[in-house]
Amino acid sequence: MRTLNLSLSLNPFAPHGARGSALTRCVDSDYAEIIVVRHGETVWNAEGRIQGNLDVELNDAGRQQAAALGDRLSKDPKISLVYSSDLSRAYETAQIIASRCGGLKVVTDPDLRERHKGVLQGLVYHEIPKLYPEAHQTFLSGDMSNDFPGAEESLDQHHQRCTSSLQRIGDKHKGERVVAVTHGGVIETLLRKGYPNDDFIGKVANTSIHIFHLYDDEKWTVKSLGDVSHLNQTDFL
Repeated sequence: MRTLNLSLSLNPFAPHGARGSALTRCVDSDYAEIIVVRHGETVWNAEGRIQGNLDVELNDAGRQQAAALGDRLSKDPKISLVYSSDLSRAYETAQIIASRCGGLKVVTDPDLRERHKGVLQGLVYHEIPKLYPEAHQTFLSGDMSNDFPGAEESLDQHHQRCTSSLQRIGDKHKGERVVAVTHGGVIETLLRKGYPNDDFIGKVANTSIHIFHLYDDEKWTVKSLGDVSHLNQTDFL
């Protein structure tokens, strides 16, 4: 475990939300609690098509996932604000959450946008091995040392963009609880900041909850990850 940047204090990855939420009842003044969630499902998610930073809207299942998440968060301690990527699938998810939580304000942040996936964007997963075998191996391995051909930013730039965005949010909201709606690749990057073993992170499911505490000294603590317990009574797990 790394203590310099990110440490896990509760709840190993549980794709079905078996351990529930780690939301604290009261946020201390020396940290911000950021509830980082992935957007709801899109048609391309359902098709197994790579979105990258292309703007793909939610499908009906994704809207229902977002509503279930919003209902769940509305029962938890007070949320001050909802941040969102500027891509429509994240923004609509954020709007649904905000409306279910009493009409919270939604603020867009382009730095929460998904990474450009280069030549892979728009392809269905099974097309990649034939068209781009080397990129396919990189994609399967999760090797963060290689870039996708045609990507618009390097991995280092992507990492810096995502982590800086979350840190800015944390710095603005000490003693508060906020939501940040973003994308699977962004969440993987935020978690990977402190975990050298990529396999630990696992799949980032649609509308999954990942709770971070961000402190003044830029220490990040992960309180919960991969929580989708709000989907247990739905058909969308």
